[in-house]
Amino acid sequence: MIGSDASEAVTTGPDASPAVTTGPGPATTSPTGTPVTLLIADDDEVTRSGLRTLLAAQPGIAVVGEAADGVEAVEQARRLRPDVVLMDVRMPRRNGIEATRHLLAESAEPPKVVVITTFENDGYVTAALGAGASGFVLKRLPVRQIAEAVRVVAAGEAILFPAALRRMVAARPLGSAEALPKAALTGREEEVLRLMATGLSNPEIAESLTVSLETVKTHVGNVLTKLGAQNRTHAVVIAYESALVVPGFAG
Repeated sequence: MIGSDASEAVTTGPDASPAVTTGPGPATTSPTGTPVTLLIADDDEVTRSGLRTLLAAQPGIAVVGEAADGVEAVEQARRLRPDVVLMDVRMPRRNGIEATRHLLAESAEPPKVVVITTFENDGYVTAALGAGASGFVLKRLPVRQIAEAVRVVAAGEAILFPAALRRMVAARPLGSAEALPKAALTGREEEVLRLMATGLSNPEIAESLTVSLETVKTHVGNVLTKLGAQNRTHAVVIAYESALVVPGFAG
């Protein structure tokens, strides 16, 4: 079922709702001002058709194609060059995680990938992040929130469900991750990472620290590079795992 739970919302706080957006806020179009082009990959024809109809009706989104499995998803993405691929996990021939890995490895300018699934499975979250996906959403979310996730990642940011993130981190002892200690972040970079983990956008971080936006962008870039993080969401996972941030942290 798509969009059955209207009580859930995409917000910028990791403890306020099921999704945390690590970006500049709601976007209605791509960074160029044109509609975000979207490819939908799902092996269930009814679900795929429903997503296409509902998302095509959302502001700032143009659905340009469909794929019924992971192999077709890669082929269609190569042909259509969408801004974003909405990628189901459990598909024949090649699953969504492997398809994401192929997509992002073979192109100098790959599409952003939002993994979508019926199952709130922590293993899918970590696998999706490891493959380079920029987002992870559930099919039960209202369609307007799935659309917002698509627009957010098209703008170059990332989105994740902190409830899944917290469970994933809880499965490991706090401080077990070695990425943060080895990264040798500066004090200011750690501060920026903490604020990223609360869901603040770059402009909000700049305001909080009383520094320029360009300075924040530089710090964020350094954090991602030093952590070896695929994107902001991956960096936030590392922050939680390393106990730099704990559930409930509010900045």
